[in-house]
Amino acid sequence: MFRSPFRSAAIAAVFALASAPLAAVEPFTADYGAHYMGMQANGRMTLAPEGGNRWKYSLEVTGAGARLAQSTVFEADGGQWRPLSGNDSQGGESGLAAMLVKKRSVNATYDWDSGQATWDGDVKPDRRGPVKLQAGDLDGMLMNLALVRDFKAGKPLNYRLVEDGRVKRQAFRPAGTEEISVAGKTRKATKVTWKDDDRSITAWIVDGLPVPARILQQRDGRDHIDLQLKSLR
Repeated sequence: MFRSPFRSAAIAAVFALASAPLAAVEPFTADYGAHYMGMQANGRMTLAPEGGNRWKYSLEVTGAGARLAQSTVFEADGGQWRPLSGNDSQGGESGLAAMLVKKRSVNATYDWDSGQATWDGDVKPDRRGPVKLQAGDLDGMLMNLALVRDFKAGKPLNYRLVEDGRVKRQAFRPAGTEEISVAGKTRKATKVTWKDDDRSITAWIVDGLPVPARILQQRDGRDHIDLQLKSLR
């Protein structure tokens, strides 16, 4: 989960849902403490029904004069999830954030009838698409949901992402276990990680939690954004 900060993490923003079918999953709100580019902030993830078999999954991080947000509306058909639309925005409104975080908003449309994805808003002409869709394609936010689901089901964590006007592949691997503090309690977590030449994303998955206890994105070996779970309801 942006070429804004979160899209590559997307965060990265930010995982959820157990291995049960989506129909059995209830909406949630998860609050996180956040550090972004050295600034302290607060993060909130939500999953809410949109009617029928559609759901909206959102992440918002605010603090130190900056606001960053991602959302995706997706369709759940049994065990198959597919993105329908998304928004990716950021902006620095005051202080240091006004200099560090450029205002940007991009909308994505996944048209499964035509089999194409397109983008509009603050996006370069060569990133507007169309990009041909394939069965199983995800965007960055929806990948985050699928990651925890697939880990708990013992499935390979390999994904074909269609976002930012291009296709990318990300494969996560287990990276050991460690104890982590969640809402003042120590819990055992399994780490999963993805790396390329200069970036990495690590998520800490805890049994019984529908979202990661922690998500860390690094760039060039330095922390870029770090989300740690404070509460879940």
